[in-house]
Amino acid sequence: MTTTTLAARPGPAPAPARSAPAPVLQVSGVTLRFGGLVSLCDVDLTVCRGEIHAVIGPNGAGKTSLFNSLTGAYAPQEGRVLLRTDGGTEHSLLGRKPHHINRLGVARTFQNIRLFAALTALENVKVAAESATRSGPLGIVLGLPRAKAEERAAEARAQELLALVGLDGRSEERADSLSYGDQRRLEIARALATGPRLLLLDEPAAGTNPTEKRELAALIRRINRELDISVLLIEHDMPLVTSVADRVTVLNFGRVIASGPPSEVQRDPAVVEAYLGTSETDSRQGEPR
Repeated sequence: MTTTTLAARPGPAPAPARSAPAPVLQVSGVTLRFGGLVSLCDVDLTVCRGEIHAVIGPNGAGKTSLFNSLTGAYAPQEGRVLLRTDGGTEHSLLGRKPHHINRLGVARTFQNIRLFAALTALENVKVAAESATRSGPLGIVLGLPRAKAEERAAEARAQELLALVGLDGRSEERADSLSYGDQRRLEIARALATGPRLLLLDEPAAGTNPTEKRELAALIRRINRELDISVLLIEHDMPLVTSVADRVTVLNFGRVIASGPPSEVQRDPAVVEAYLGTSETDSRQGEPR
């Protein structure tokens, strides 16, 4: 009797390895000094495309100094800051003026709200949208040939963004008549009007109530997913951070002391010590003493 051996059926081909998202922002060795005061020391940070990346730390840790260094308000003495645009082209942001950095695709909000108080919500966003046109606000005022069409497009874009942040019914109200939480959302809409690839939010939840914080978290996720905008976020509200952030970088006294997923960073002994002033942990309870 002849025994026939069947050849083993080939299994499915292994799935190709997924490549890591390309960085949209790369900060390497950034050091910022004011006289003898070191505000940032050898800071490294990478924001990947499609990511929400939070920067946290105690008051005075250097978080806003970092944002100011990324957007041209401060000039670090050492390090590199590279923005990657479409096609993989890298642009150094150090030494550039804030409006040049904005043109490259970086927009920000501020810890202290900076709106045009006497303008309406629509006008605030429209001014930003006009700044991103070829004619610019001055060209629109001067009535250049293409300016009328660009002005109509800027107004339509402003209306869309007000709807995105939940202010479509308040477009004709003055900015200074809006609640604090609505002013925060208006500032985000204005930042989005310039068409950024990277959005920097400096404590957007400051002064807001629990309901507004939940709405803000949903808005940040929507901006990230629907508009394909990477987000770099400074925030003290840890529940908000853990609900939206893919990765977290922790600053303390101008230095990076931890970086990684929120669940890992929260358990890092250096982070616990920075926030609570102790590195001792009760091994029985797993909670800081």
